[in-house]
Amino acid sequence: MSRQAVSGAEHPIVSGFHPDPSICRVGEDYYLAHSSFEYFPGAPIFHSRDLVHWKQIGNILDRRSQFVPGGGTASGGIYGPTLRHHGGRFYYVTTNVYDSRGQLIVSAEDPAGEWSEPVFVREAAGIDPDLCWGDDGECYLSWTGGVAGSDLKGILQARIDPDTGEMKGEPYLVWQGTGLAACEAPHMHRVGDHWYLMLAEGGTERGHSVTFARAEHPEGPWEACPSNPVFSHRSTALPVQNTGHADLVQTATGEWAAVYLAVRPRGFTPQFHVLGRETFLAGVDWVDGWPVFDEHRYDFTPDDTTFVDDFASEAWDLRWVAASSEPDAVAERTGEGLNLRDPGDGSPGLLCTRVRDLRWSAEAEFEDTGRFVLWLDERHWYGLTCENGEVRAEARLSGATALLGSAPAPEGPLVLRIDAVEPDAETLTAIGPDDIVLSVKNGEDFVELGRLDGRYLSTEVATGFTGRMLGVGAVGGGSLLREYRYRPTE
Repeated sequence: MSRQAVSGAEHPIVSGFHPDPSICRVGEDYYLAHSSFEYFPGAPIFHSRDLVHWKQIGNILDRRSQFVPGGGTASGGIYGPTLRHHGGRFYYVTTNVYDSRGQLIVSAEDPAGEWSEPVFVREAAGIDPDLCWGDDGECYLSWTGGVAGSDLKGILQARIDPDTGEMKGEPYLVWQGTGLAACEAPHMHRVGDHWYLMLAEGGTERGHSVTFARAEHPEGPWEACPSNPVFSHRSTALPVQNTGHADLVQTATGEWAAVYLAVRPRGFTPQFHVLGRETFLAGVDWVDGWPVFDEHRYDFTPDDTTFVDDFASEAWDLRWVAASSEPDAVAERTGEGLNLRDPGDGSPGLLCTRVRDLRWSAEAEFEDTGRFVLWLDERHWYGLTCENGEVRAEARLSGATALLGSAPAPEGPLVLRIDAVEPDAETLTAIGPDDIVLSVKNGEDFVELGRLDGRYLSTEVATGFTGRMLGVGAVGGGSLLREYRYRPTE
């Protein structure tokens, strides 16, 4: 399928569930990291030389000693991070909401890994931490939290030792934002004579915005930008919404750019986004000492998201993650396929990849039994299961599971297919973001067993912070997966 140039204002640079982007540059190399919530390995990290084409080079939190699990709670785990480079090392700081030990910091000389064991800033209770280094070499941790002993909430800050997590003084409040909801996600940057503090405000929904303040010192006092919010798509009809949670980077040629999260909602009002929060790119100009976002600066041809895995490799492809478990607990690579099993840890028992496109087709080829699902959380999924000589198409919506259709299991290899297609709606109010079609291969043809409106697997319906995943799992004592195939169909 040929791919055409698109505007960066309408297409993500990293598509699918890749929220809370943080970026840094070393020489001509750019690195981009994300939050990942309950999925393990966590914190995917990407590399680029041009800001628009990105290749995943690792998962920062790839050992359970770095990322303690939380018992299967959806939208828990790894929240908004910051990625920085200082003194020859990369630092990644984040919040694991499953862990009560405070903000988590890991570091590495090579961003592809391996990353260190974590240190914790125990006194820093809250979310969305940021690291920056002042002109005097001091490291400043800023985060979203509340002031102890009062009702004050906002952006707190303290000097720390990033290699030990030791705090060098009492935290202090630096800014409470402009008064919009959910003042969070601080990032601090030195630009010219000023320090700039950028925030996400308005909540990560339709009111999401980027706001700025500046000061002569990292501690403040802070002067709010007179044109706040400097960037937002709120109350517009633009096809990309929820823009915010941005981070800045100076390019190798001295210009400035910003990465930010946004969503692509579709369907009838109030519209529904299904892929989660994705990462977008904008140019940044400085006018009278304040940033001006230019979301139309970058045009590019999107990377091909096609993915085929026959599991012949000795290592997991970086795309594979487990929902509230870990890949090695859910499956074993045999060299001839993948032995799927119930991990027995209370998790959904799914090995997952992110859905990267609005329209797509995916197939899972099993030996004889298996499970293939389109997953948002344990209460919201559509899927196919083959066991006891029968293939069932089912949907789980909140507290109810519905049988959509069934058929006898085919002879020979079992190929289960899920497609996201244009909605086939009889009325205007029935237009969702897509229709999900569940099929099984019989001979040379696929037999449709179920078709359901995709809005029920959207954040607007299910709530939460994640996006759609495609998951494979075992039936009974185990299942053998021969091959997995995914391709965009837009």
